[in-house]
Amino acid sequence: MKFFVDTAEIDAIAELNDLGMVDGVTTNPSLIAKSGRDILEVTKEICALVDGPVSAEVVATDAETMLEEGKKLAGMAENIAVKVPLTWAGLKTCKALSDQGTMVNVTLCFSANQALLAAKAGATFISPFIGRLDDLNLDGLDLIADIRTIYDNYGFDTNILAASIRSANHMSECAKIGADVATAPPAVIKNMANHLLTDKGLAAFVADAEKAQIKIL
Repeated sequence: MKFFVDTAEIDAIAELNDLGMVDGVTTNPSLIAKSGRDILEVTKEICALVDGPVSAEVVATDAETMLEEGKKLAGMAENIAVKVPLTWAGLKTCKALSDQGTMVNVTLCFSANQALLAAKAGATFISPFIGRLDDLNLDGLDLIADIRTIYDNYGFDTNILAASIRSANHMSECAKIGADVATAPPAVIKNMANHLLTDKGLAAFVADAEKAQIKIL
């Protein structure tokens, strides 16, 4: 499973990228606003930093303007994936951009039907939102499993990009289900390394090494 980092913070991306934990980056207007930087400026910087796809989202809601925004975003770097919402206008934009050879990430997916439409429209990525479904007492992981089944049934090339991930448990469950990609905030990815028994075991090893005066350097 590929790891995309869901942030527009350059330092956080760079830290994980140096460890080989970044296969791509996802951004959205909310993350750009949080960074306090110009969308074009920060997107170009991210694209230069990482080799994988960088999702940059349109802000228009009509198909015609979405397409123009998408073309402008795609022109900034070869690894841009234009991000469009899963609306009828978004699907029209997805089809037009994908026909031109542009990577497209269709976002705000909350049903298997929506995912099927996005695949038919040529989406490179479909982004089902796990956490927001969980907020409604629905199991977001069930949606990932349903999309996996449908895509496998018919050989769709669209990558399942699990989004709105809130926990390290979400990451491992998505991997077991077969999500192609999971995008998560840096803190969630770093938290995957944590385990109580690891901490306890390390503390015991350190104590024994000090007691025995074991030194390597």
